[in-house]
Amino acid sequence: MNDPEFHPDSFLRDDESEDELFFLGPRLVVHIDEGAIEAARQLYMEFLPPGGRLLDLMSSWRSHLPDDVEFEEVVGLGMNATEMEENQQLDRIVIHNLNREPNLPFDDDEFDGAVCTVSVQYMVQPVEIFAEVGRILKPGSPFIVTFSNRCFPTKAVLLWRATDDAQHAAIVHEYFNRSARFDEVQFLDRSPSGGDPLYAVIGRSRP
Repeated sequence: MNDPEFHPDSFLRDDESEDELFFLGPRLVVHIDEGAIEAARQLYMEFLPPGGRLLDLMSSWRSHLPDDVEFEEVVGLGMNATEMEENQQLDRIVIHNLNREPNLPFDDDEFDGAVCTVSVQYMVQPVEIFAEVGRILKPGSPFIVTFSNRCFPTKAVLLWRATDDAQHAAIVHEYFNRSARFDEVQFLDRSPSGGDPLYAVIGRSRP
């Protein structure tokens, strides 16, 4: 997998207005189809530790976690309180703009796993955010980043919009590498036959 080039304008967006304005109104719609949602559930069931404390990064009104697995706590961090209050899988919500402040409001080694579902394309400081996720995860814990071929194009960074799905996998892999917080980084294609694709890059936090 070739390392992608990051240029000074890689993380610019067509819409550079405050993200709070864009996410002000709740969007109670799913952003991938049911086949891709089920693929995400199966992936999370496979990699997330039962009984653990989880962080749903860039959370919304659905987390797509497996319904038949019990977790100690699921914390959603996102931009829209109304959306997250509709999410029955969240035990706690945190309103936080990662693009303004990539530092996460959590202690070191606080979580047993983290997910970011079809939202990585909106990060303007992804390496810093990935490093923070590594900090708040216990050693060996998984960070699962899933993505498809959909986005809000005006809020997706230029690097993402200028590349294809295979290059997206390389980009996310490089975010993990440059954060220097993860080992065992792997790419998985969990796309169902027909419908939306579902890809994942997964890393485990370093001690």
